[in-house]
Amino acid sequence: MADPKGFLTTPRRVWARRPVDERVLDWREVYAPPGGASGRELPQVSVQAGRCMDCGIPFCHQECPLGNLIPEWNDYAYRGDWRAASERLHATNNFPEFTGRLCPAPCESACVLALDGAPVAIKNVEQAIADEAWERGHTAPRPPGRHSGRTVAVIGSGPAGLAAAQQLTRAGHTVAVYEREDRLGGLLRYGIPSFKMEKHHIDRRIGQMRHEGTRFRTGIEIGRDLDAAGLRRRYDAVVVAVGAGAWRELAVPGRHLDGIHQAMEFLPMANRVQEGDYATSPVSAAGKHVVIVGGGDTGADCLGTVIRQGAESVTQLDIHPMPGEDRPAHQPWPVHPKVLRVEPAHEEAGATTGRGEHGRVYGVGTLRFEGDAAGRVRAAYLARVDPADRTPLPGTEREIPAGLVLLALGFDGPEPAAGLLDGLGLTLAADGSFARGEDYTAGREGVFVAGDAGRGQSLIVWAIAEGRACAAAVDAYLTGVNSLPWPVSPGDRPLAA
Repeated sequence: MADPKGFLTTPRRVWARRPVDERVLDWREVYAPPGGASGRELPQVSVQAGRCMDCGIPFCHQECPLGNLIPEWNDYAYRGDWRAASERLHATNNFPEFTGRLCPAPCESACVLALDGAPVAIKNVEQAIADEAWERGHTAPRPPGRHSGRTVAVIGSGPAGLAAAQQLTRAGHTVAVYEREDRLGGLLRYGIPSFKMEKHHIDRRIGQMRHEGTRFRTGIEIGRDLDAAGLRRRYDAVVVAVGAGAWRELAVPGRHLDGIHQAMEFLPMANRVQEGDYATSPVSAAGKHVVIVGGGDTGADCLGTVIRQGAESVTQLDIHPMPGEDRPAHQPWPVHPKVLRVEPAHEEAGATTGRGEHGRVYGVGTLRFEGDAAGRVRAAYLARVDPADRTPLPGTEREIPAGLVLLALGFDGPEPAAGLLDGLGLTLAADGSFARGEDYTAGREGVFVAGDAGRGQSLIVWAIAEGRACAAAVDAYLTGVNSLPWPVSPGDRPLAA
């Protein structure tokens, strides 16, 4: 136990966000500590880590699909042993600098301190350990001591594909990652805005993986640019980790109007501006009244983006009722509860161009869009909905201006790709994801599916966990021995109320 009295004497304290009026003028990370993780931030991290009680049954482990050894690296962080903390953190997580920035931290909801108080700031401690590991040179490449002579192709370079590739490379297999985009990282690269995670974190890990021996091929879409069946014949095993990019549509009158875009059409263009591909985004919110349909994380990403682009106003629509600030009775500890969370983008909207509760309007459905004479969207019509069945309530219809509409309604599985499906013998499950067994096998022999492609839309921490587990399944298939960690199975799910 780090500090025997820490949980009694030390309050929860998280990193402060940069001032709103400063951060909306740039695309740097909202929580970036001054001067990096080292320096004056480390004492705060160590003291916060000292709040960990080293519980006899650490429920934080159970809620984390990676099985992160949280009490162990909390203890090392408290004592200032950053090398040991990094070793324990990387023992279960290939990319803690990703999860430390992007994971919603269900481990904190399951912290025993959350029973009647404030949990340990686990996410901040994790990010600090990861960043400090890079600054202190504790993340040297780990090439294999010997090569197996077996080859593996990984399709997709998101967190699941990268985790599988790194695990298999370190196990001694020759791994090539195929990515259809021009840069690596999947949605981490083009879906997640830079103000949530700057892209040099991806580049740094890719560099580590290259030195370990992983090979990368960009600009190649399997099933279109390269025959999927031929790829399977060429490699001893194939891992499909293409994510769940089939976005949901909004079938209402006026959907066809100019100025209405899917979120995943809009966000990649904004990210490409930061990569230097465009001077300004081809679809910009500058000077426009923006309506975002969808109350989830993707909607919040759109919210922060349009504010930085200079939107005249922005309204985020959520069909669900406004959640409360306290844990609902039907979502008891240690379940990760649905409560009102004010993310950085919501704070920015409330302080700048937002309407409603931090730019959000709850319990409403979109009835239709109307356009001007040129065929561009000019207005959205909303109505309050019955929380039981989401049907519009009579007499509640209203109009709001809309010069740009972004649809952030979630995803239904992998994008349809006949060449990939047919070439690898893949089939679709009832939820639209790729059907697979409990050992991650799918389709033809030697084909495996990992991440959102098989699980459906989920969290980055689940994608990394699945990539690690799928790598263990592939390693066992190739060698007959299971020598890699297998943190989750396809049927595993988060704790449910």
